Amino acid sequence: MLIVLSPSSSNEQIQFLLNKLAQQKLETQYYQIDGKTVITIKDDCNLADFIALTAMNFVEKVIPITKPFKLVSREYKVSNSVIQVGNCTFGAGSLQVIAGPCAVESREQIINTALAVKKVGATILRGGAFKPRTSPYSFQGLGENGLKYLAEAGKISQLPVITEVMDVNQVDIVYKYADILQIGSRNMQNFSLLKELAQIDKPVMLKRGISATLEEWLLAAEYLVAGGNSKVILCERGIRTFETYTRNTLDLAAVPLIKELSHLPIVVDPSHGTGKWKLVKPMAKAAVAAGADGLMIEVHPVPSEAHSDGEQSLTFQNFKILMEEINKISNSNS
Repeated sequence: MLIVLSPSSSNEQIQFLLNKLAQQKLETQYYQIDGKTVITIKDDCNLADFIALTAMNFVEKVIPITKPFKLVSREYKVSNSVIQVGNCTFGAGSLQVIAGPCAVESREQIINTALAVKKVGATILRGGAFKPRTSPYSFQGLGENGLKYLAEAGKISQLPVITEVMDVNQVDIVYKYADILQIGSRNMQNFSLLKELAQIDKPVMLKRGISATLEEWLLAAEYLVAGGNSKVILCERGIRTFETYTRNTLDLAAVPLIKELSHLPIVVDPSHGTGKWKLVKPMAKAAVAAGADGLMIEVHPVPSEAHSDGEQSLTFQNFKILMEEINKISNSNS
């Protein structure tokens, strides 16, 4: 159960309610979210307790939620969360397209890519500076120099930028350069990192873990929201199954299911979801048709020469064709 207190509730009223609940041996926790105090009750309340709570004049509403994820649930917030990033809005009905290379490889590469994707309609620039790779011998990213090049490319193209943060020790430096901080699939349940990013005042994109259920994914998002950061964007990027013809299995059913279960916006990454550039366009179109709030597409000037993920990256021309086709679907849905 959730108890939402009015913004004008005093510290004395909050403590009075917490004491009252403790006397009933109910296990509680309370959070400050979007200027309101929210109290969660782990145990079930009987009808008399429920009526007594709603009668208090400083209690705005009491919501009986049985799901393990509460603050990100549709029961807690019926309307969609709308997250502003520069001139872009996630969750307001418009489609946001995040595009750029898997990794920032040079200043020239990222600036050229930024200008190319902006020209055909991308709204946010992506690029990795710290690259979590399966092999320790693979390209690991340019680090802070990559962040500097990414931020410069964002300013030149007038696009907000997103990049991945891998460790709590990287939060401050990534925060300095990025408009959105991304939690990669390998770190979805890195609870120390989740708690750290819950304390920042910038949006966080949470990618679904490689083998995570929807419930586990939403509980990871709950860590962020419960810690104080309600600017959370979810990203479906495929899960590991028995199939070997694609890099992952892109779970597009997650889009309508997440919209039913949660108020958070959801983006789809068909590049990682398939691992094959020829599959990116049809799966991106399917994601838009399914109601995704955005797409994340890997684009590289010369994919065959990319330091990472070239096989799933689009050329500038192929990205232009994709944008033309998804705009038709997006416009027909609006």
